[in-house]
Amino acid sequence: MRVFLVAGEPSGDRLGGALMEGLKTLIPDVEFDGIGGPLMEAQGLTSRFPMSELSVMGLVEVLPKFFHLKRRISETAQAVLDTKPDVLITIDSPDFSLRVAKIVKAASNIRTVHYVAPSVWAWRPGRADKMAKVIDHVLALLPFEPPYMERAGMECDFVGHPVASEPIATPEEIAAFRSSFDLGDAPILLALPGSRRGEIERLAGAFGGALQLFMEDHADYRVVIPTVGATTDLIKERVADWPGRPVVLDPRHEGADQALAYKRAAFGVADLALAASGTVSLELAAQNTPMVIAYKLNWLTQKMAERMVKLDTVTLVNLVSDTRAVPECLLDDCQPAKIADALRNVVNAPDAQQHAMSLTMERLGRGGEDPGLRAARAVLDRMQVDYA
Repeated sequence: MRVFLVAGEPSGDRLGGALMEGLKTLIPDVEFDGIGGPLMEAQGLTSRFPMSELSVMGLVEVLPKFFHLKRRISETAQAVLDTKPDVLITIDSPDFSLRVAKIVKAASNIRTVHYVAPSVWAWRPGRADKMAKVIDHVLALLPFEPPYMERAGMECDFVGHPVASEPIATPEEIAAFRSSFDLGDAPILLALPGSRRGEIERLAGAFGGALQLFMEDHADYRVVIPTVGATTDLIKERVADWPGRPVVLDPRHEGADQALAYKRAAFGVADLALAASGTVSLELAAQNTPMVIAYKLNWLTQKMAERMVKLDTVTLVNLVSDTRAVPECLLDDCQPAKIADALRNVVNAPDAQQHAMSLTMERLGRGGEDPGLRAARAVLDRMQVDYA
């Protein structure tokens, strides 16, 4: 069986790696082609070009790279058509992925699967109907998503989220991490200003200003900042004047397993986190790390979002748990003073988010079959492929 996969950012790489591992478990001789990051490459993919080229978000950020991205869309679609895989699996990054699927569908009957349902329950509900013209099957991460996709005419399976089955840092790993980075017994604040260059450029100033205010009365905290290799140098530049003697985790100097172990330990050791909106809130919940979510967009993108977004929260922990336990400082509220106040409130009530985080993990499949394996089964079952 031949599978062509396309992922465009670190969260998609994580999903793709878990799915590939599941497919290899069920069909050992499966062959992979496509675009992905280090976790997918560790499962046997040779990426046709660096995945980081696709990690762009927001209208303003996309415009300067429009023609390059358009060429990559054409190249990727042609590669799919040339290699004639049994299935094309696109992972998140819908602006890129669905354009590839559209070209492929127009020229072939190759089956198309999209992993991560678009947030039609939050904004642009018409996207599901458009998506149904080019996608046969959707793998949903959230339990309430399948009806939206099925109503538009696509097959859809809730497969859980890989974060719910990822290992939790052990006390030994945490102790070793503290020792390796000379953290002593200081309380730890994890700072996560995003994985895309545009996010980091927008958020680093507000995050740094918030930490400066927060540490006026919490001076004992140390700051730890995990990074992805493509943006590590930018992070180091932007956090150079932050308080808390920041420790920047650079995965480029470690093997894949060690880099993941350090990241897991960082999430596990943290007493508090300040993070950009996105999948990272689920990673924090998996490690029981209380958090504040802060995010802002470029002015034009923000104005468009304000007209289309239909929810009062964007944090996945809040949405999955059906609570509003995680505080947010979004858009115009993404200001140092407001973020610092939110951090203080969390420190003063560190257990307030525990129920929401535990419920989120339960609803995402913790304790059940590995989501990557569930996703692999869903792909094969819908294709009526026999497997062990």
